[in-house]
Amino acid sequence: MSRVCELTGKGPMSGNNVSHANNRTRRRFLPNLNEVTLLSDKLGRGFSLKISAAALRSVDHRGGLDAFLAKAKDAELSDRAMKIKRDLVKAEAATAEA
Repeated sequence: MSRVCELTGKGPMSGNNVSHANNRTRRRFLPNLNEVTLLSDKLGRGFSLKISAAALRSVDHRGGLDAFLAKAKDAELSDRAMKIKRDLVKAEAATAEA
């Protein structure tokens, strides 16, 4: 599985290791990914996602997974997150009809 956040699309970056003698060698900066289970209020179940620590703070700041996905750009979301977002839209449409 790739080292990419499923909610924000944050992935590895490249840079340099710089020694005391100012020698430079290439290195990778990996995102701080965590496997977490986020609960959806509207769908009434939890979803296991591999997200960065920064994304976890953003989810808490916006008020939960449902609110985060409502504002998230589709291009940044993974396939699994897009499926959750589509299910949320269907659930909202079903409650609006009733």
